[in-house]
Amino acid sequence: MSARRATHAGSWYTDSATDLGRQLEGWLGQADLSHGPARAIIAPHAGYQYSGAVGAYAYRQVSPVVVKRVFILGPSHHVRLSGCALSSLTKYRTPLYDLIVDQQVYNELYQTGHFETMSVSADEDEHSIEMHLPYVAKVMEDFRDHFTIVPILVGSLTPEREVLYGRLLAPYLADPQSLFVISSDFCHWGQRFRYTYYDRSVGEIWQSIQKLDKQGMNLIETLNPSAFTEYLKKYGNTICGRHPIAVLLNAVATLQNPSNGHRMLLKFLQYAQSSRCYTSSDSSVSYAAASLIFE
Repeated sequence: MSARRATHAGSWYTDSATDLGRQLEGWLGQADLSHGPARAIIAPHAGYQYSGAVGAYAYRQVSPVVVKRVFILGPSHHVRLSGCALSSLTKYRTPLYDLIVDQQVYNELYQTGHFETMSVSADEDEHSIEMHLPYVAKVMEDFRDHFTIVPILVGSLTPEREVLYGRLLAPYLADPQSLFVISSDFCHWGQRFRYTYYDRSVGEIWQSIQKLDKQGMNLIETLNPSAFTEYLKKYGNTICGRHPIAVLLNAVATLQNPSNGHRMLLKFLQYAQSSRCYTSSDSSVSYAAASLIFE
């Protein structure tokens, strides 16, 4: 079996299975189970020293006994992609244990004609999917032989394509045995990110960033894809997983159509910034955790 190496282990997170397991357990132990069982979560993909504790609030909502298939939608940081791409590899390595790619679901997705294949180098360079694998492995460890993963690399989609992929993935979201992991950080602020929006009426720069992020989070909670798109157009907030988030919102919109009858509730559970910005020379990245449940 061809395997994707854990290329960011040893740098973005520890490559020691013992230390990693202990670290993840500690973070999960600090988070409350308050909005589960999750059918989808939004969680960050930064180095664990920055965002690991925030991600736990999303993963704490997962009920592993139910889950048989974990879809992981991560934004493409390095490869230009106008659609979505699937892995050419059959398993993904983590320091804890290997995760098996669901070839049946991959075949179904390929048959739609809307998915391409990412190269092994693109697969291994990308961190947005990998950073979720240890958390997935940890929360699912008691069922390690009874679930598969469906990694999907999401490109710079037009709103029309976000609708398309939302509709294609909606039947899988409707399945109680599926868990969707949406990989996203929130505002990347500072000159190095070429984003310095600042509403001085709010107070310090970090407070302006927080207000901007909370506006976006509130709109995501309304589960309205077009409202989120308009927000991004208005403010240009550098939410790197905006396209995976929009795909989820469109999948939800498909299922909440009166003819389908599903009702869902999404709630943000935690928010943090890598540092507080006070001057134009500062920079920060924001992280948030959310859980979607079916009512």
